[in-house]
Amino acid sequence: MKKVVFGCCLLLASCSPAHPPGHPDVHYTVGAAWSAQGQWFYPREEFAWQGTGLAVRQTDREGELTADGEVRSMATMTASHPTLQLPAIVTVTNLENGRQVRVRVNDRGPAQPGRIIGLSTQAANLLGMGRDPAQVRIVEDELASRQLAESLPGGVALQISAAPKEQVIQSSLGGAGSAPVGSSTGGEIPPSSGVQMSDMPVTYAQGYASPGMLWVETMDFTSRYAAMRQAGGHGGVVRPVMSGQSMMWAVRQGPFATISAADAALKRALADGLNGSHIVVE
Repeated sequence: MKKVVFGCCLLLASCSPAHPPGHPDVHYTVGAAWSAQGQWFYPREEFAWQGTGLAVRQTDREGELTADGEVRSMATMTASHPTLQLPAIVTVTNLENGRQVRVRVNDRGPAQPGRIIGLSTQAANLLGMGRDPAQVRIVEDELASRQLAESLPGGVALQISAAPKEQVIQSSLGGAGSAPVGSSTGGEIPPSSGVQMSDMPVTYAQGYASPGMLWVETMDFTSRYAAMRQAGGHGGVVRPVMSGQSMMWAVRQGPFATISAADAALKRALADGLNGSHIVVE
């Protein structure tokens, strides 16, 4: 594949012990559950994650802090994801034109059900995205993501020796506010990490377009019988999936030729209590 290099720049992050808005304090985080437009998302560590779905352009404000403590810049190769540990390195392929980029996932989002990743302006432009959502495939770089988890403050190595002391927060990106879960030991402010993060290279690779149809998928049925009952009630099909070392079952509805049709089906599934439902491309 042909690679076009547009340039590469380095971000030198400054730090403040109190880390007010706009002052970076880069760290590793998984984070608490959060909700958007009635759907709950449950972040977790998945270092070899991959999936398909619809990508959108980020609409967050320039200069705000991301969930992992970076200063947001739409000129960098960054992205938001609903559940991956932060930061993480992923390759995003635009299935509609074959373009491929590598980005650092450093924030939560998109705050819209049925959207798998939010891309910075720079990343979206390199992928050749317009204003509408684009069909994408996402593959996590396991080695690079693990290295970040092991080296950043708050990461795997630190979690082994020190249990978290602060309260866990369930936050909503849909504007519903935050609700504390559990107890707190006080208003301790952790020291600034002093970590400097380099920007991802501003490059893309050109491959072949391979667009697909849209489906609404509900996963993690432990019983094939339960999955078949769910499929029968929604006109879906059952397929086996692997979750770690266990066999699970997923129900798919579709295919849908348009995004609006897939969104409508997803809305119905969520209204029926199928919270894990999402849109995939195949």
